[in-house]
Amino acid sequence: MTNRQQSFGSTIAVAFLAMAAAQLPAGAEELSTQQIVNGLKSPKATRSLSVSSRPSLSDDDLAFVNRVRGRSRSLSLGEREQMAAIAPKRPKIDLEITFAFNSAALAPEAGPQLNSLGQALSSAELNGSVIMLGGHTDAKGGDGYNQKLSERRAETVKRFLVENYRIPAANLVTAGYGKTGLKNAADPLAPENRRVEIVNVAEREQASQ
Repeated sequence: MTNRQQSFGSTIAVAFLAMAAAQLPAGAEELSTQQIVNGLKSPKATRSLSVSSRPSLSDDDLAFVNRVRGRSRSLSLGEREQMAAIAPKRPKIDLEITFAFNSAALAPEAGPQLNSLGQALSSAELNGSVIMLGGHTDAKGGDGYNQKLSERRAETVKRFLVENYRIPAANLVTAGYGKTGLKNAADPLAPENRRVEIVNVAEREQASQ
């Protein structure tokens, strides 16, 4: 093969990859293990970041977190609302975990993202933290159905982490939010609404208090 042919082939390959990337659905980018770690770590105090601006956890918040740890079921409505009030104060990320249609069964393509999450939660930076797994659906279907589906999906992610990465079940709190917390309210059926919200509700030092 001539140099010209090799150059032409490389150009075609690059162009094809660029076209494929452009066709990926918005928000479908997978996060790496380090990106998940960085997203869930509380920032340290620096000259440009005061202690008061860091994610906070009050004594009442911590008491609530310790009260719901180790639950074998998803949070109640009142508990979900309390957890939702804590979440904005804490480091959190959204992961697009793919499930089988109309099901809580994980799709095969969900594996890499879940493995990155498991590796992140097993890391020295996050090991021992109490993590909330919040399931969300899009707006298709009734409220009750989506609520149950979001709870089952959050429980599926918890089970994966416990079985594959030995994350203590007591450190994983599940909550289902159904279609009440759309990430893209302008497009209620958008795929980014079908997600699992990961919140570091209490770091290791706080959780051990």
